[in-house]
Amino acid sequence: MPHRLEHHPSATELQQARRWMLEHGEVPQGLVSESLSRSWQRSHHAGLSPVDMLADQPICTAPDLKQALERQHEFLAHARPVMEFVFDQMQGSGNLVVLSDARGLLLHSLGDTDFVDRADRVALRPGALWHEADRGTNAIGTALADQCPVVIHGAEHYLERNSFLTCAAAPVRTSAGRLQGVLDISGDQRAHHPHTFALVRSAARMIEDRLFHARHSRDQILRLHHLPEGLGAVGEGLVALSDDGWVVGANALAQQWLGLDESRIGTGTLDQLTGIQSRLMPPGRVMRLHAQGDRALFGRMDVRQRPVLNMAPMQARPPAAKAPLTQPAASAQPVDPRLHDALQRARRVQAQGIAVLVQGESGSGKEVFARALHADGDRAHKPFVAVNCAALPETLIEAELFGYVGGAFTGARREGSPGRIREADGGTLFLDEIGDMPLSLQARLLRVLQDKVVVPLGGSKPQPVDFVLVCATHRKLRDAIAAGAFREDLYYRLNGLTVSLPALRERQDFDAIVRQMLDQLCTDMKRLPVDSIHPGLMQAMSRYPWPGNLRQLHGLLRTVCALLDPDERTLDWHHLPEDMVQDLRAPVAEAAEVRAATLSQTESPAAPVGMTPSPDANLRRLSDQAIQQVVEATQGNMSEAARRLGISRNTLYRRLKQIGH
Repeated sequence: MPHRLEHHPSATELQQARRWMLEHGEVPQGLVSESLSRSWQRSHHAGLSPVDMLADQPICTAPDLKQALERQHEFLAHARPVMEFVFDQMQGSGNLVVLSDARGLLLHSLGDTDFVDRADRVALRPGALWHEADRGTNAIGTALADQCPVVIHGAEHYLERNSFLTCAAAPVRTSAGRLQGVLDISGDQRAHHPHTFALVRSAARMIEDRLFHARHSRDQILRLHHLPEGLGAVGEGLVALSDDGWVVGANALAQQWLGLDESRIGTGTLDQLTGIQSRLMPPGRVMRLHAQGDRALFGRMDVRQRPVLNMAPMQARPPAAKAPLTQPAASAQPVDPRLHDALQRARRVQAQGIAVLVQGESGSGKEVFARALHADGDRAHKPFVAVNCAALPETLIEAELFGYVGGAFTGARREGSPGRIREADGGTLFLDEIGDMPLSLQARLLRVLQDKVVVPLGGSKPQPVDFVLVCATHRKLRDAIAAGAFREDLYYRLNGLTVSLPALRERQDFDAIVRQMLDQLCTDMKRLPVDSIHPGLMQAMSRYPWPGNLRQLHGLLRTVCALLDPDERTLDWHHLPEDMVQDLRAPVAEAAEVRAATLSQTESPAAPVGMTPSPDANLRRLSDQAIQQVVEATQGNMSEAARRLGISRNTLYRRLKQIGH
């Protein structure tokens, strides 16, 4: 981001320049800088008088301010934590931290009481307009006009009544390069400090990065820095890539380093725009990239497993959502209470650095839950590193987790590897299926958690690490401990708080989940949104047990969206794969189907004397017996068994699981 910090003219030079402008209608050359001269000239052409102390100070109405605050809700949500951080650093020094939108309307401020009172005299408060056309040369308005950071000190302000101020301001841009607003630090001109300019620029960059991550939570992220150690730090470049490799966003540093600007974002792939081939960058690995100029540029593509469900519905105060697809909004419950409670409890303990253990069936959203925790915490701007302990071969998991030095083993990279634990330094380490971690490595992990250091494979020097830990498993770890497959001491390190995620069949927000998935899939596929689902189909889907949970539902909806004609906006039965139609209809007809199969395969045993079993219980028992007999008769050929029983294979598998076969 370009910036302007120039030599400030003396009071005498400013006085002479101002007098000349009032007499001749133009700013004399040589007394003030060209940029200040241009700003004064713009203020003069706006019809402002620098010495008119009685001129109105533009203030918007209360309803207009309320509307602006609602419109800028996301901007404020990400700027306020940064403003509080800045204010904490300067508290007691007589300063005011101010945020404006792109029109120069002040949205929020924090400041010392004594200076707030003085600032209020010139309407430096929320609701006031500080565009150059309204207030003349000032840091907020001039930063908007020049679209670069600026310092306006003392009598450099166009209006004399503002000359007691010294102000440093920096624009805040979206990842698309659009101007979002301005962050400003104002104080008494007698207490001017040059470091304020650096502070406001850094703070604006922090806000931009928070907006970037919020906007591109579903995109692939490329991190850039001139030092490998700078990846993941505040001063890194960020590039957001779509699934097909197009550049859909970039922060200011990435735009500067890669030669991108607002007009080029969204117009091509990373390769086309920069020459960097993203497909050749292994996720999680640091690579040296070509850069403009003499300085090297390093990059790392974030490891990403695209979540199947955004956790936004789990917020304590969910945003207004679209009505469910098949029933009125008043009857919908957009947030599952168990899920909401689990997230709230986990947020509280993780904020204190306590490990969280997430339990739930496969596909129930354990990693999505962990990512939501990370995104909502203090380490959101740091790495989220996910490792699936069940997916890595036992021979590789040690090197993958703990890293290794060059030449530590046959096939090792010459430069070595930091390992996934060190990659999570400062952020969150997510160990999925922790119950499948080899027993031999559990002791090493325990030592890392106790000592906060990691020793790479083949090395001897401990490397300090700092991360918060989230683990997940579908296994019962207490049973694994009893069987000698999991260390009890490690279990108590991981189990700071255990939260259990409900299976999809148990959740009370099924309609909201379907709506959310369909909206995102239609966006990803660049097709018209789905407006409705056949009522009978939606009812059948809500009754279905979904053994694959969210992952299965997402896969089905993705297939269905692909089968829709371009102009179709209603899902119906004929859009589904045939086997899924059978499965969704099976719960309704299953009893009759299995009963018919039962009558053809076995005789009904007599009920015990003195007992009259219920028809449902008797039917279930006979059905279970029939299924087991047919499976045995077909020697485990599930296709043939399903054909003889007159049900689908998926229904057969589900029934066998229920029987415990």
